[in-house]
Amino acid sequence: MAIEFTVLMDDQPGSLAVLTENLNQKAVSIVALHATPCRPKGVIQFVTSNTDATVEALRHAGLDYETCEVLVLTLPGEPGVLMRLARALADAGINVNAFYSTMSGQVVVNAGDRVVAQQIAMSIGIR
Repeated sequence: MAIEFTVLMDDQPGSLAVLTENLNQKAVSIVALHATPCRPKGVIQFVTSNTDATVEALRHAGLDYETCEVLVLTLPGEPGVLMRLARALADAGINVNAFYSTMSGQVVVNAGDRVVAQQIAMSIGIR
């Protein structure tokens, strides 16, 4: 499991630059990132290489944030893998709150019950 940060920023040019510059000042690498507008704000969800340094960077920048645990999974590159995972989670009544890619080709899954979601993923051969 990993820690996902969620930050709301103004939906305007430069917001992502401000975030990444502050992370860079603390030598934090972004492992995965998802950003979408929700006007007048933008929602940025991300996983980093160093949780403590990320917290320091966000506080230094004066940015409010929320955190939660997420799964980082490796999906085999074969047809139907995501379908099997999505169906198995749905059948177990687990909601997927967010799903996005890492910089290295894995996927981040923010699910309602991460422990059960991880067990389900493992039961169908996803690590």
